[in-house]
Amino acid sequence: MTQPITFSAEIQQHQYINAAFVNFPFDTVELFGKKGQIKVKVLLDNKIEYRSSLANMGGGCHRLGLTQDIRKELGKTFGDIVEVKLWEDKEERIVIVPDDVQELLDQNEKAKEIYEKMSYTHKKEYIRWIEEAKKAETRERRKIKMIEMLLEGKKGI
Repeated sequence: MTQPITFSAEIQQHQYINAAFVNFPFDTVELFGKKGQIKVKVLLDNKIEYRSSLANMGGGCHRLGLTQDIRKELGKTFGDIVEVKLWEDKEERIVIVPDDVQELLDQNEKAKEIYEKMSYTHKKEYIRWIEEAKKAETRERRKIKMIEMLLEGKKGI
């Protein structure tokens, strides 16, 4: 891995909802040769690692989203300062599909075809939603609902 891009940033609240981000204070064209979305590997406060993207929010400003779970792990909220290290992530992003979900997709060719064409993020959302089910019955319902949603053309949860 090359040298990380390092900076400190204030955790910002997105409008009035419980969504957070930090502004990326550098020129992405200069650093990455890109204006749009940039996939990155991130290390926050030298303790939380994850894969994300810098999103172009217009006006030359890219942002890095911070989920509720990440903020909770950090013990930080809106207005707090976080130390950020990031690298461009050029590795392919692959979602591991559990065997039971793959079996259901294999039984539904059209849904499988739609799923396989989806972005990494949308695939990840569907699989996370299924895997977060606490009860077996809920998992089964969510698997069936996923197939229905795919066939209806819904990209994400």
